[in-house]
Amino acid sequence: MDDATRCPCLSGLPYGECCGPLHRGERPAPTAEALMRSRYSAFAVEDTAYLGATWHPSTRPAELDLVPGRRWRRLDILATDAGGPFDDAGTVEFVAMFRDDDATRGRLHELSRFVREDGAWRYVDGDVRP
Repeated sequence: MDDATRCPCLSGLPYGECCGPLHRGERPAPTAEALMRSRYSAFAVEDTAYLGATWHPSTRPAELDLVPGRRWRRLDILATDAGGPFDDAGTVEFVAMFRDDDATRGRLHELSRFVREDGAWRYVDGDVRP
């Protein structure tokens, strides 16, 4: 993705100022929400290496297979609890919208749990909501 393009997480910033530096390992996510946004963007740009690196080792799958032809369209952050720069855990509730190559539209509504260990936020798991 071009650094001047608007970031997929819809922060309003260019990718090169928002999630791009996190994906390239230039800086860590400062909050659980920032990690959530960067992980959403990683799904959008199909950066499975970043997704694996930011997944807590206790719950990380052996392989991460993305759905072929899925295009992530929008991310709405509904709520956060803790997960700030001075916390060690937090949650982020979000809805992410997608569209598949066959024109199927869908959404993922999840309450995600994050922990910070050794200064780095990691995705632990989440509860999918209807």
